[in-house]
Amino acid sequence: MAVRPTAVADLFYPGNATKLREQVLSMLSERAPAHAPEAPKVLIVPHAGYVYSGAVAASAYRLLKPLHEKIRRVVIVGPAHRVYFRGMAIPAASGFASPLGEVILDGDALALLSRCADVMVSDQAHAEEHCLEVQLPFLQNVLDDFTLVPILVGECPADRVAAVLDLLWGGRETLIVISSDLSHFHSYQVAQRLDAQTSESIRAKRTSLTGEEACGAAAINGLMASRGVESLDVRALDVRNSGDTAGDRARVVGYGAYALA
Repeated sequence: MAVRPTAVADLFYPGNATKLREQVLSMLSERAPAHAPEAPKVLIVPHAGYVYSGAVAASAYRLLKPLHEKIRRVVIVGPAHRVYFRGMAIPAASGFASPLGEVILDGDALALLSRCADVMVSDQAHAEEHCLEVQLPFLQNVLDDFTLVPILVGECPADRVAAVLDLLWGGRETLIVISSDLSHFHSYQVAQRLDAQTSESIRAKRTSLTGEEACGAAAINGLMASRGVESLDVRALDVRNSGDTAGDRARVVGYGAYALA
């Protein structure tokens, strides 16, 4: 099967491997927050261009450094921005390309998912999608050998997403990554207020987020409805917006990084 090529290299992040590695390592070099958990099972991270949200995402990914040998599979779930569909979509591809090298997909897990009623196989849904792709260079810099299970969520109830996550939950060898930005295109002050409310909903494990609060609301709601998340605590690591990182404050996008352990 074919390898999915990069769609947003040189747009969301550097397409040159050397420059990309340097940028990611620089973002990962900061100290982890004192309140950060030591061994997260789940990360919620943003997916904008690195100049906007990379530092926020790095606040979560740096927690994986001590786990680099233990995590062998990453289940990554995010919203479909380019193609409308009901349910969830997995690719037929055997790997995802990255400037840092190909990431092999977990064929057994994808075969299992392909038999689920709410999951379709669609390379088209994944072809131009950025929300999963931008996470790969971070994972490639903090983990050793791992396979990937990429899942896009369309219009889908939380309990259906939860069922898929519970199916793939696994043990310490499996990391769950939820890719989502927060509010979109409000003023700086309004975004701060809205994103604070959304963060409180995430910390409280509510399953009622809307797309206006987080573009990956369906994925987050599914996570919070899963059996696996019941025993985990949620920590907010970094919540900012593009007015803090790059760009003006008239019309911003919110970003949040959270760890569940």
